[in-house]
Amino acid sequence: MKNLLTFLVAMLISAGLFAQQGIKSKYFEMRTYTASEGKMPDLIARFQNHTLKIFKKNGIENVAYFISEENPDKTLTFIIGYPDAASRDVLWNKFANSAEWQKVFKASEANGPLVQKVDQVFMVWANNLNDHKKPKKSGIFQLRTYHCFPGKIENIQTRFRDHTRDLFEKQGLKNYPYWLTVEKDGAQPKLVYLLGHDSKEAFNAAFDRFRVDPDWVKARDESEAPGKIVEKVDGVFYKALPFSPMK
Repeated sequence: MKNLLTFLVAMLISAGLFAQQGIKSKYFEMRTYTASEGKMPDLIARFQNHTLKIFKKNGIENVAYFISEENPDKTLTFIIGYPDAASRDVLWNKFANSAEWQKVFKASEANGPLVQKVDQVFMVWANNLNDHKKPKKSGIFQLRTYHCFPGKIENIQTRFRDHTRDLFEKQGLKNYPYWLTVEKDGAQPKLVYLLGHDSKEAFNAAFDRFRVDPDWVKARDESEAPGKIVEKVDGVFYKALPFSPMK
């Protein structure tokens, strides 16, 4: 019986039914909207009152909705999911061309465009980095993007799997999903993930403790004995919007 249970758990994890923090999708799109001057309240209202519902009706999974902690009136970043890469354009076009969305879009922009710029990043799950439990609600998030040296993307995933995630949690940081970017030119992907804490002050204090933790220093130095892994890290703080599924 024990062997059967172990086998079933392994099958569920490999199928992605157990591990992905309640998120069903396998292919993701992160979109950042730069709002037109003075239009952020209208943009947020459109998402809250209409867009999320229309996404869901058209088979698009709502994952997370954030505003910039530094520029809350300027950018809104959200992550949506699809069953796979092949379904992305099909479902997005279905949404964009739906009569319901067209009506909402035209009505909301009667006094001018709400968005002046759109940036997008496509992503898939990172290898074996999402088997942790869904964390409790956070007051602040940091989206972290790792640009690795050539040929080092597997090394960074191994270090996170074997050490970094547990060492984050040791300091009170909360692990949210980990993704790999999908690059158009087939270039090496970037590692993208979200960390959370109760406040920005608590986050920074916890991360400072992490940086000097002897266990982290040892893990970092041993993993980089053959050479440096990470070339650059980008970090941006966000706050979840009230209607965001991820909090």
